[in-house]
Amino acid sequence: MSRGTGSAERRARASATGSAARRSPAAPGRSSRKGGPAKRTAGAALRRTRGAARTSAPVRGTRRFVILTGLSGAGKTQAIRALEDLGYFCVDNLPTTLIPMMAELAGRADTGLEKVAIVADVREGGFLKQFPRMFRRLQAMPGIEPRLIFLEASHAALVRRFSETRRPHPLAPDRSVAEGLQEEREKMNAIRAMADLILDTSNLTVHELRDVFMRMSRDEGGRAEMVVNLVSFGYKHGVPVDADLVFDVRCLPNPHFVDRLRPLTGRDAAVVRYMRRHAATHDFIERLTSFLKFALPQYVQEGKSYLTVAIGCTGGRHRSVMLAETLKKSLGGVKGVKLRVKHRDS
Repeated sequence: MSRGTGSAERRARASATGSAARRSPAAPGRSSRKGGPAKRTAGAALRRTRGAARTSAPVRGTRRFVILTGLSGAGKTQAIRALEDLGYFCVDNLPTTLIPMMAELAGRADTGLEKVAIVADVREGGFLKQFPRMFRRLQAMPGIEPRLIFLEASHAALVRRFSETRRPHPLAPDRSVAEGLQEEREKMNAIRAMADLILDTSNLTVHELRDVFMRMSRDEGGRAEMVVNLVSFGYKHGVPVDADLVFDVRCLPNPHFVDRLRPLTGRDAAVVRYMRRHAATHDFIERLTSFLKFALPQYVQEGKSYLTVAIGCTGGRHRSVMLAETLKKSLGGVKGVKLRVKHRDS
């Protein structure tokens, strides 16, 4: 074969191979040109896959999604620690704009976030302005039933707690803690009004606060017990500032005027026997017990978690103490409450 003929045949084969290559489909996911048909097809498939993942992700009926907020120093840190001990996935100081994203994740069964609790408050600059709109959006989300819990305490209790920690108030880094607390309380009123539960922690120790949240979240299907604090006090020392109900027992016989009973208290058997000898004591206890047996379940039904019942006499040592101890026994059968007795002045 001549050299020219061989060269022609080689050129013909190369030409045919090149034409076939141009006519053959590109490999999946590749294209010889940027943005070619194969790349556009792969991109569309990826978008369809992502969309399917969003729509097909299993969603549970209702997720527990707790938002803790409230006044600085009211005990949010202790509260969220109690929830964490109960298996909640907890986030402290989550930016407000990220809360709906967290709720969306919680609404998906494949994330494993069965219970979520977050803390959001004035430490974040945009919280006061953004939170009301964000919470309304959260309430409209399917598969999520958010619960907003607002923690507060008396001004005196908050000032004392800040003085113990020696930390500045987030709204008043260059001013007094009292000024910061006053400003915060005023600015938080709108968010407080949105709360499902308002919890006053003024007279709760750290352990008692944790106990409230432990009981609140222990049973998924049940309502938390309401803590009923029976406080005896003396009017001459002032009425407890956190009292929800106040009962005056100064109308009952006073052991103070019996010399042998004066140094004792209402917990001593001699004082109890003296008071029970009088018909007025029996009638008062019976009527007060009957009222509280009716009223306490109503407060439980309302969702109240903490109730202070104050019983006062003149000095807070005899009559009020005896009544508080008696009420603890007579109210022991009321469902949905946990009774606690505190004798403030004896």
